[in-house]
Amino acid sequence: MGLLQKACETYDCHIRLVGLPQAGEKKETLAPVSHILTSAQIEITLNQDGKFRSAKAIDKKEPKIVIPVTEESGGRSGTNPRPHPLCDQLKYLAGYDAKKYEGYVTQLTQWAESSCGHPKLRPILNYVKSGTILADLAQSDVIQLDEKGHPKEEDAMVCWRVVGLDSNESDACWQDQSLFRAFIDYYRAKMEGQGKELCMVSGTLSRPAIQHPKGIAPACGGNAKLISSNDENGFTYRGRFTADWQAATIGYEASQKAHNALRWLIANQGTLIGGRAFLCWNPQGRKTCSATGPFRVNKTPITEPTEYREDLHKTLMGYRNLLPDSAGVVIAAFDAATTGRLSMTYYNELMGSDFLQRLHDWDAICCWPNLQGAIWAPSLYQIVNDAFGTCQNGQLKTDNRVLKQQVQRLLSCRLDRARFPSDIKDMLVRRASNPQAFDENIWRKVLFTACTVLKKYDFDRNGEEWSMALEPGKQDRSYQFGRLLAVMEKVERDTYTDNENREPNAIRQMTIFCRRPMYVTANLEKQLEQAYLPRLRPRSRVFYKNMIGQIMEEIDKFPENQRNRPLEPSYLMGYYLQRSALYQKKENEQNEEDSKQ
Repeated sequence: MGLLQKACETYDCHIRLVGLPQAGEKKETLAPVSHILTSAQIEITLNQDGKFRSAKAIDKKEPKIVIPVTEESGGRSGTNPRPHPLCDQLKYLAGYDAKKYEGYVTQLTQWAESSCGHPKLRPILNYVKSGTILADLAQSDVIQLDEKGHPKEEDAMVCWRVVGLDSNESDACWQDQSLFRAFIDYYRAKMEGQGKELCMVSGTLSRPAIQHPKGIAPACGGNAKLISSNDENGFTYRGRFTADWQAATIGYEASQKAHNALRWLIANQGTLIGGRAFLCWNPQGRKTCSATGPFRVNKTPITEPTEYREDLHKTLMGYRNLLPDSAGVVIAAFDAATTGRLSMTYYNELMGSDFLQRLHDWDAICCWPNLQGAIWAPSLYQIVNDAFGTCQNGQLKTDNRVLKQQVQRLLSCRLDRARFPSDIKDMLVRRASNPQAFDENIWRKVLFTACTVLKKYDFDRNGEEWSMALEPGKQDRSYQFGRLLAVMEKVERDTYTDNENREPNAIRQMTIFCRRPMYVTANLEKQLEQAYLPRLRPRSRVFYKNMIGQIMEEIDKFPENQRNRPLEPSYLMGYYLQRSALYQKKENEQNEEDSKQ
């Protein structure tokens, strides 16, 4: 099945929520068929006879409302936009634009006089025909008129409230379920005479949609349409078909259900990254986890790898209790190249068990001890931002065009079990090897992400899982050189005063070190012997000299002609783990001294 089928299935599974306001801040309503969500700026209250009672301006923070639309008005644009059946902009309700006004009144009259009419329609129609709307709104200080008597805010959307009717439904037209049903029945009966075609979404014979709804992802595409074929002079379908309907035939109701469901899902469950909407959901409404964020929900720091794996397994079992193995998960991404065209840039369907297992497996490998020693898996956003971001106001920020594209690449790796991209790995390694290009805190985060990615990259290519604990005897030349760099950095830092925060020589020469390790090591050792080791306490001096000697013994096991070759990226992991071990040792010694006192 495809996107539209899954969206229709979602709509049908949540039919009980259609038209009902959703609990929670910024939660959107699932719009009924032949209805859309929009923001209203003016609310007018009438009595049962259509007499004006009051009017007020609506705050921008108020949630969007449900209004009925025809197929033409729901996707209106261009020079001849059609009026909505009930709630519409001021320029359609006031009489100064005769064409728009007559179109609105005629349409509302037809609905009100049909067998599917509603008690609220006649009062609204009578009031609009009275022609006093501009004067009433101006007198209520809701709008301002120009010298011609026209409203300065003619695009303001007006919604209606009718009081005094003997009804159990809400006075507000945008909350009246019976009004929703009345328009659905009216519009279905009005379109009944049109021909039927095979709907490629539902598989049934139904009236085909001529226009499709717009604005299903306002945050990334404005009013962009997912399906459009009005470019008869361009290349939308020319060369393959002679008419748009030959490309695909989608029933009106199927189109309405699918688009309304997608808008509802994107607004309430989507994640916006770089202007692209990433969506992950179960059509039956089962809870799913984010496909772009960390899998673990427990924020408690975990320092032991075995405990981390156990916690990941507990998380997996917890999600499986909420999402049965047989339940399906749909993952999609949407982006708009222009304000008028929306594209689906990624799509996948997975069984619930497979989806959860893939997220689990990614976080089980793509993880590393963070700056505080807690094992953590960075989000896809963090990986991309650390790899491509530029420093702005003390933090990394990535251009949206790069961010969304690279996050989607990693999403595909995570869900499709593809290999980690080598270019992203190389970018992180280069950045982590150039600490002077960043503030220290930013560089430490980049280094953490680089080690995480290196662990994942080597596992994908070689099946080797690097240990997250220090391995002093590891037979890896680059790893041992990284350890050596960390020790020489720590020696110099131990001589600093409390107010001294300059970068040690080891860090300043890190870029050269990874290309000519033996050359830089000789220079650093000479500096340590002359300027820094003599300033340490005897016990510390002996400790560091022994450690440097032990590391050099490991390096000497490799052939002499290999020692000064450029280092592999694994030196970063040796550096990171050795540095963490040294600072952990110092912290433990400090705690012991404090306990004795």
